[in-house]
Amino acid sequence: MGIRAVVWDVDDTIFDYTTADRSGMRAHLAAEGLLEAHGGVDAALDRWRECTERHWTRFSAGETSFEGQRRDRVRAFLGEPLSDTEAERWFLRYMGHYEAAWALFPDVLPALDLLAAGHRHAVLSNSSLTVQDRKLRVLGVRDRFEAVLCAAELGVSKPEAGAFLAACAALELAPHEVAYVGDHPEIDGRGAADAGLLSVWIDRGTAPAGAGGPSGAHRIATLAELPALLGSDTRFGAPSTFG
Repeated sequence: MGIRAVVWDVDDTIFDYTTADRSGMRAHLAAEGLLEAHGGVDAALDRWRECTERHWTRFSAGETSFEGQRRDRVRAFLGEPLSDTEAERWFLRYMGHYEAAWALFPDVLPALDLLAAGHRHAVLSNSSLTVQDRKLRVLGVRDRFEAVLCAAELGVSKPEAGAFLAACAALELAPHEVAYVGDHPEIDGRGAADAGLLSVWIDRGTAPAGAGGPSGAHRIATLAELPALLGSDTRFGAPSTFG
């Protein structure tokens, strides 16, 4: 039996997180008068991304609350011992700019439209349901997915096999009947392959520097290649030239 469902990562797979985060923070720093306060715009944006990853990892490990990681990101970025109220207000001002920049990648809706008749769809993210359910609704695609699973609620995160198997269980399908599409070569690509899913790594150029292609994963450069890979319609796109 072929692939019956596609499970999707969200950030930098269907949602252009990197652009929204950097554009939103750039606008926020300008509004706060901080564009040059951290060694220039690029250095400030890189510092914000590092703070985000560090404190989200603490949240994922259960070391802090969802609200706590937001406040700690602000304190680490500014290097100031802000009160909870001060840090939260700063973060909410940033969120206004960040959400104004939210957008799907342009290849997402065409792929979802073509696959809608032949495949079921779900989401598996290393974020939280609080974040991703709202994001999918704002982007207008929540109804495309019959299930949205996130690491914060599952208690297990990618690349652990248990996260991918939980998505399969939610769909009541065996791993070999499910494809997983994600942008990170190790967390998504290798993790899905090791769990027995058809692993599809979409190379959006956001992978860590020096990262190679994951073994066991199909590498594509655009979602236009996905329907052909899944065998749904070879008229849509061409097989990946990456091998």
